[in-house]
Amino acid sequence: MKLEKGLIVSCQARADNPLHGPNFMGAMALAARDGGAVAIRANGPDDIRAVKAAGLPVIGIHKVFSDQYPVYITPDFAAAEAIVAAGAEIVALDCTERPRDGEAPQMLIRRIREELGAEVFADVSTLAEGLAAVDWGATYVATTLSGYTEATEPKPELPDLALLEALAARLDVPVVAEGRYNTPQLVRQAFGAGAHAVVVGTMITNPREITRMFVRDGVPS
Repeated sequence: MKLEKGLIVSCQARADNPLHGPNFMGAMALAARDGGAVAIRANGPDDIRAVKAAGLPVIGIHKVFSDQYPVYITPDFAAAEAIVAAGAEIVALDCTERPRDGEAPQMLIRRIREELGAEVFADVSTLAEGLAAVDWGATYVATTLSGYTEATEPKPELPDLALLEALAARLDVPVVAEGRYNTPQLVRQAFGAGAHAVVVGTMITNPREITRMFVRDGVPS
């Protein structure tokens, strides 16, 4: 399976969000499909089962938080196995150089592809990490973690188009833009910079944060 060129919608809501839960995420996925999305990114087995109803490819992640380690996006094989069993055809995982409580990414990528028969979507923050992920067998590389690692902090307001361009120029796998693509104009810039697809989350599926933005930037104090 190959992801089509286009927009991927991230259907996620944290536990403190009023839209948290598979019923809401399943509805979000249906709305994204009807709007023209080519795939869905979702977190955890329950939400992944729910978004499968939209009939689109699912990029699954499994967030496992730790007080000791910064890596939480599908940090080990058990997390990957659970989301593939729930229906994710593609497993996204943190492929940064940071310490983790789980298998090294090169081992995870191999096991996911060989033992689970799933494709791997490598979330990276630097060019070096993207190059390494492809060497290890990643099917896709995404700029998801730029601005969220020590090597790339502080997080800028705008997307990391420079990283996107560098990855697209050096890699022979599809490169996906993700992170702070919050306007159609920025999405168009990403495709111009070489993106195969662009992931958008908050600005499509998080009405609480969108409301906060309008109140903050639009309502006179």
